[in-house]
Amino acid sequence: MGIVEDTLAALGITLPEPPAAAANYLPVRLAGDFAFVAGQIPRIDGEMVASGPVPSSQSPESAKAAAKVCAINALAALKGALGDLDRITGIVRVGVFVASDANFDGQAGIANGASDLLVEVFGDRGRHARAAVGSVALPLGATVEVELIAQFK
Repeated sequence: MGIVEDTLAALGITLPEPPAAAANYLPVRLAGDFAFVAGQIPRIDGEMVASGPVPSSQSPESAKAAAKVCAINALAALKGALGDLDRITGIVRVGVFVASDANFDGQAGIANGASDLLVEVFGDRGRHARAAVGSVALPLGATVEVELIAQFK
C-alpha cells in the first residue's frame, strides 16, 4: 500500500471496488495530467445508503455522511484509473449536488462531508475549489452526488 492508502486505513476506510458506470459514460476520464471523476452516489456494496431530499427524507448530518461515502467511491474510481492514489498531486475541484427541499440552503455543510475527507486524506493537496448545489432530484433517488477533478503525475 502507498501513503494515501495507509492514511485511509488509519481512518478505518477500505476502498471498495471501483464503481461501474451506470449508463453511457466513463467513471473516470484521463486528459493530460487531469482525472475527471464522474458523479458518484452514496452506495456501499451496491446499496444506496441515503435517498431522498434534505431535510424531509434525510437529515443534514446523514447527507453529510453520504457525501463522505460519495468521496470514498470517487477515490476508488481514481485508484481504478490510476492504479496508485499516491500519483495524485492535488484535488483541483469538487462538485457536490444535494437533493434538497425548496427552502433548504445548507448544501455547503453537506458538501463538507466530501471536502473534509479529501483534506484529511491528502492534506494541503486535498484543498480544492468547490461548488455545492441544491437539486430537485438526483440519479436513482440519491441524496447526494459528488464529482471531482484531480491532478496526477
